[in-house]
Amino acid sequence: MLEPGIKKTTVYPMSKVKHIILLKFKDGTSEEQITKLFDDLLDLTETIPGVDDYVSGANISAEGLNQSLTHGAIMTFSDAAARDAYLTNPEHEKFKASAMPLLETVTVFDFEV
Repeated sequence: MLEPGIKKTTVYPMSKVKHIILLKFKDGTSEEQITKLFDDLLDLTETIPGVDDYVSGANISAEGLNQSLTHGAIMTFSDAAARDAYLTNPEHEKFKASAMPLLETVTVFDFEV
């Protein structure tokens, strides 16, 4: 029983954020360059705090709905603040600068879980 004048407060856990990255590489990008990009991204996710999970791979869908996107990655962040800190981290900016010349298309989609 609460004392008079004290309100009960419910605390909800912060939502995790799924960060989905879909890519199409430029013509002429080698398999070695693609592998290095994903290796570098894995290294980044292991050094920046707040990344709970990371997976990546090439498209294998048989549906034909990939709109020419060839590869993807999914990160799970502990919360939106961790995602925001990742996006502005200087190491992420450095990664983007090295990756963008290889990419024809980049699509990013985030949602809370």
